[in-house]
Amino acid sequence: MINITAFEVELIKDPFGILSGTRYEFKLDIDVPEDDELWSENGLYIRVIYVVEENRTGIVKYELYEKTTGQYLDMDLEEDEVAAVDAFCQANYGESSE
Repeated sequence: MINITAFEVELIKDPFGILSGTRYEFKLDIDVPEDDELWSENGLYIRVIYVVEENRTGIVKYELYEKTTGQYLDMDLEEDEVAAVDAFCQANYGESSE
């Protein structure tokens, strides 16, 4: 299971009104156990695009990266991990700096 150790969140500006709802970009620093397939000695973070609309909120997209190298990792989170990230984003999108 992942553990979110730090985060940043920013409102994604949409000056032309193309996107529906309000979008936020999260950068979640995570800690995973060494025996987890996601584990990296370089550390990991998740970049999440999160949408808040009138009728729904949720993850639009997420990507995993090594923290020190910035290298993209083509891996998926497990269902319960995605649910935990979604709940975290839902609870914290209001912390964004506009």
